Amino acid sequence: MKCEVAAASAIMALSVTAAVGKQCKGIPFPDRAEVQGTILTLNGLGLRKASVLKVSVYVVALYLTEPSSDPHLILQSTTPSELVLQFIRPVSANELRKSWEEGFAKNTPGHPPALGEGLAQPNSWVTDVSTGQRMTFIRIPGRGLEVDLNGTVKGTIAGDEFSKAFLSIWFGDHPQTPELKRGLLGGPCG
Repeated sequence: MKCEVAAASAIMALSVTAAVGKQCKGIPFPDRAEVQGTILTLNGLGLRKASVLKVSVYVVALYLTEPSSDPHLILQSTTPSELVLQFIRPVSANELRKSWEEGFAKNTPGHPPALGEGLAQPNSWVTDVSTGQRMTFIRIPGRGLEVDLNGTVKGTIAGDEFSKAFLSIWFGDHPQTPELKRGLLGGPCG
């Protein structure tokens, strides 16, 4: 009887561990997500730090159909992906807009005007965020980038080129921080 209870406890512990996946800064993320019937796997977690003081802003999770440490393959993929930002401090809408605009400009220099116009859409949807809130960007090839703010879908920005450019803010050639990019590509978070 004791062996059966111990075995059942071990199985339950493994099930809970598998459901959580990974965590960073005490924030757990599941090891899987689903986008339009496609199962995605947690590729990595990154920690966004800002300012000279290296203040922790949010933990970001990247979900892909196949794990990859190659950012160029990820951005050129023709399969869905999901980027989830979990905020660990309040951030104003203006701070988010500024960060996105800087990252977008660094990673898409000389971009066509249509790409820049695409950035105006999520900039118009974003609001001040509080600790604990989530922002999710779902890339759906052939359709565009769906934006979800704390469980409410705000809309979709059409175009694969825009979604690739926007996601490059986090893991393009000039990410917000090299540590964040390394974490998203499977390295340590933080």
